[in-house]
Amino acid sequence: MTSKNKYYVVWKGNQPGIYNSWDECQMQIKGFKGAVYKAFENLTEAQTAFQNQPIFKKATKENKVKEHSQIIWESISVDAACSGNPGLMEYRGVNTKTKEQIFHQGPFPIGTNNIGEFLAIVHALALCQKKGLDRLVIYTDSKTAMSWLKNKKVKTNLEQNHATEILFNLIRRAELWLQSNSFRNPIIKWETDTWGEIPADFGRK
Repeated sequence: MTSKNKYYVVWKGNQPGIYNSWDECQMQIKGFKGAVYKAFENLTEAQTAFQNQPIFKKATKENKVKEHSQIIWESISVDAACSGNPGLMEYRGVNTKTKEQIFHQGPFPIGTNNIGEFLAIVHALALCQKKGLDRLVIYTDSKTAMSWLKNKKVKTNLEQNHATEILFNLIRRAELWLQSNSFRNPIIKWETDTWGEIPADFGRK
């Protein structure tokens, strides 16, 4: 998911430091086992975070097993990618365990990441209802999308115009579905800090 310019702190990587693009950050973490990094909105936050280096737990096999045992693998994970904010947007859902793609929509010419995340959750819910999987867990890494889901309403500043007409039609359909249907599927926040990137991630941070 790509939005406005960010700063990337690499605590553990080929060369720890602060980088101002995802491409530079990726060069430092790619192929580095146990890499630790995070994106920040501004340079001051990044510098403070880099100076206050977190305490790293020893990556024992026992710790890894314990952390991943919390994941419900029989589930769907959803995510969205947006080139710009707003910008070209798409979303998808995958099998959490195998990462096999279950559905994919887009790209839409103009959208936001939060809208994509919301639509992905509702898409997964509707699919589960159709297949009689009303207990299947759905993972998302978006608190905003979960809030919209709870309120059954999207709150966005995205302009409605000719370029966003199709997307807003989908939003209205999703809101109507939520208002007209009930669901029992647990919607669970994916713990990125503990588990790594959500399996549905597009890999474009």
